[in-house]
Amino acid sequence: MRFSIDAHAIGRRLTGNEVYVRNLLANFASLDQDSDFIAYLSAADVNGWVPAGVERRTVAKGPIFRLGYDLARSLRRDRPDLIHVQYTAPLDCPVPVVVSVHDVSFIEHPEYFRNYRAAQLRWTVRRTVRLAAKVVTGSEFSSEAIARVYGMKRDEIAVVPNAASSIFRPIDPVRAGQRVISRFGVSRPFLLTVGDLQPRKNHLGLIGAFAETLRACPQLRHDLVIAGKDTWFAPQVRAAARESGVGDRIHFTGFVSDDDLLQLYNACEVFVFPSLYEGFGLPVLEAMACGQAVACSSASALPEVADSAAILFDPSSRRDMVGAISDLLLDRELRARMARLGLARSAQFNWRTTAERTLRVYHEVAGRPARIRLTKAASVSL
Repeated sequence: MRFSIDAHAIGRRLTGNEVYVRNLLANFASLDQDSDFIAYLSAADVNGWVPAGVERRTVAKGPIFRLGYDLARSLRRDRPDLIHVQYTAPLDCPVPVVVSVHDVSFIEHPEYFRNYRAAQLRWTVRRTVRLAAKVVTGSEFSSEAIARVYGMKRDEIAVVPNAASSIFRPIDPVRAGQRVISRFGVSRPFLLTVGDLQPRKNHLGLIGAFAETLRACPQLRHDLVIAGKDTWFAPQVRAAARESGVGDRIHFTGFVSDDDLLQLYNACEVFVFPSLYEGFGLPVLEAMACGQAVACSSASALPEVADSAAILFDPSSRRDMVGAISDLLLDRELRARMARLGLARSAQFNWRTTAERTLRVYHEVAGRPARIRLTKAASVSL
């Protein structure tokens, strides 16, 4: 069999989409040695994320040329049994399509997007879902939303949970803290949140809750670190920090590498994820895998992913968020217990298992049984 993957996100700082495709590629060749894999890449430097067993092809960076011409031309040349894309397939696609749709926030909450972006996603994703032989998504929440929005049967959608990358693990917190001081200038104990500066990540709510927590508990010496790249919404987030009354205790790192993120996770005292909408919520698992206590939103897929290993709060309630944050910061035993639960929860998710289940989808679509090297790694059903 010959499988192709649209991997243009690798090396492009496309956050969750990039993490997803590079972790799949890292496992495919070792799991299925009877098949060939082709990765279509746009970045010149992929930083070692594409393993030696995967063939590489270069396609255009720009979505119009890549989706309108370049990918279709490459598929006709390479003649794979299918192509796996995220959200959007080439306009003229000569092979079967497997599409990963991580969420449908652009339909259910278009206010989180610029108008043109929401409209573009509504059209391109609907077209791709109708074309696809199989839709893949990471949670039952997203599966239900996709079925509802596109009028699909649930058996047309494969739920394949994601996982934290193996780089995320507990390391010496003292050394991690020293790295954070030298790299980002943050010397106080701190809360961490991770996510691009966009409306659905709810940074505005978190900034307000952080300021109120400090007013209610003046003995706390903590700062807030916000790790994530700027988007069109970033000026509003930064303005909210300046106007919070505690702006000198709020730090923006911008986009960070996985290694820097590892240090931040291990150096923080509590990880907070206040998102209003997630199809999965990978940073929650990453923080848990680093041994940190997590407080996160009770919205969308996050209760599925966190299960009972996080303190959940209503992301629209500042009072609820303040309560969750202050409980974890003020109660050392609670913090330690949630950290232990988080480590156990994150261990239930594994990228190798995710890749196995994704390969089975490929073979189902291609019409041939899979001959995959099974792993004894734990898996989880959400």
